[in-house]
Amino acid sequence: MFNFSKSFRRSVVILLPALGALTLVATAQYGPGGYGPGLSFGRGGRGRGGFGGNRSYIISDPAEQAMVNKMQKALKPGFEDDVFTFARLIYTPDGGGGGFGRSWDDDTPDADLNLGFRLFQVTSLKVHPSFKYVHIAPQEMADYPFVYMVANGRLALSDDEVKIVRHYLLSGGFLMAEDFWGDSTWEYVYDQFKRIFPDREIVELPLSHPIFHSVFDFKYLPQMPSAGGRYFPNAPSWDNSDYLTGDHYPHYYAIFDDHDHMMALICRNNHYGDGWEHEGENEDYFKRFSMAQAYPMFINILFYASTH
Repeated sequence: MFNFSKSFRRSVVILLPALGALTLVATAQYGPGGYGPGLSFGRGGRGRGGFGGNRSYIISDPAEQAMVNKMQKALKPGFEDDVFTFARLIYTPDGGGGGFGRSWDDDTPDADLNLGFRLFQVTSLKVHPSFKYVHIAPQEMADYPFVYMVANGRLALSDDEVKIVRHYLLSGGFLMAEDFWGDSTWEYVYDQFKRIFPDREIVELPLSHPIFHSVFDFKYLPQMPSAGGRYFPNAPSWDNSDYLTGDHYPHYYAIFDDHDHMMALICRNNHYGDGWEHEGENEDYFKRFSMAQAYPMFINILFYASTH
């Protein structure tokens, strides 16, 4: 069902030349509006419509449409799909682990579009100008060796979906899971991933792990708070909720295959989607989290997944 060897080789070839350009992120050579040179990628220029996997969006902002046009022109004719495409995994939500009304579509389409724009703008990576919503189905997941999943506190995989995700990961696919907080939610998320791999350990990654230094060298574990919250670990903006009790410091966990290749990265107490979605709304949030952490760490993750 899944054969990602060629896809991963292509992604490595594409990513390696990007290293020289990646320093643009660290030196703040991009930024929304008055925060620095570049486009203003914020909310308000995109219309949303549809539900579930049929959700659609419309870009009405001229600057953003110009960026989409540039990205389309950069694609080699006949190889439009042999580029990085951000793929968001669709799942059927349940209330078992907390998360209130949030689900697989949290932060979309703004987060997905902004991430693609930034990858194209500050790296030499060839990026699809759109993104994909992908159901947990072999015929859909087979086209995307990197998938992203959010609001995992409401994740409720069926037995068949557990088997599909397991086979996808063992066949070379990579999953990034994030956007959940608190002890009870982590216990729920942990149980869901143990259903996928009951015989494999979910390993916590120390700061010394190469994924935190593969392109950008982090001196601390990255953490993206929700844009509406206070910007400090262990001090969320919501109170008196079991969803947010206990440990709120960042933790990163991984699942490895028999050859010590990372198959899944689970980002606990992090909200990368907000780091991408809300970059144009608050200068302080942009500088401290979007520019300094959310984009650079995703580049680290993508580079590590493609080269290891």
